[in-house]
Amino acid sequence: MKVGQDNDSARVQWIIDTLKKIPSGSRILDAGAGELRFKKHCSHLNYVAQDFGQYDGSGDTGLQTGSWDQTKLDIVSDITAIPEPDNSFDAILCVEVFEHIPDPLAALSEFKRLLKPGGYLIITAPFASITHFAPYFFYSGFSRYFYETHLANNGFEITELKLNGNYFDYLAQELRRINFVAAKYTGSKQGIIGKVGVQLLLWSLTKLSAKGKNSSELLSYGGQVFARKK
Repeated sequence: MKVGQDNDSARVQWIIDTLKKIPSGSRILDAGAGELRFKKHCSHLNYVAQDFGQYDGSGDTGLQTGSWDQTKLDIVSDITAIPEPDNSFDAILCVEVFEHIPDPLAALSEFKRLLKPGGYLIITAPFASITHFAPYFFYSGFSRYFYETHLANNGFEITELKLNGNYFDYLAQELRRINFVAAKYTGSKQGIIGKVGVQLLLWSLTKLSAKGKNSSELLSYGGQVFARKK
């Protein structure tokens, strides 16, 4: 049963496919690039990586990575004040970053400044998420209406807005996390009855997810947006 396990893989595949739509030779900014995960998928582009460079993977609150290597960044700066001229990029990629920005609207404004007219913008962010990368965690997620409203207000036209996963997928994802959460916050793991109960629920959620129509309007893993600056 893979229900609830495809959040990352589905998003990554969408990003890879969308990056291919950007013309070869374009200068692309990976804003909030972290460990430069998508650099290898930008071989046809002139890739520039930016991040604020303060997260190191440590911390006891929520989900942490344990380590985080940002030694290969090209630009270390606040995402709302990137030291590049106006209209200096053909494309901007911003993956799972907006929930970690105190003022995401200021970031959108900065993207508008940096992009050339007709420039491409790729954004993904959670619709809902649990605490991660604390203390740099400011929003649990963003609905499609956030993008539709604020991208338009900043002079962008949405080419594609895709919701990743659905209500049943998200519930399954969190069910699969119960053992981790129980061990960390209660000091114990599920007993056999709890494990059997979770498996039964996952079986049911698998069926419901396959049948589901439009339940992503209630809840999903997150939004994936491809837009262009007018």
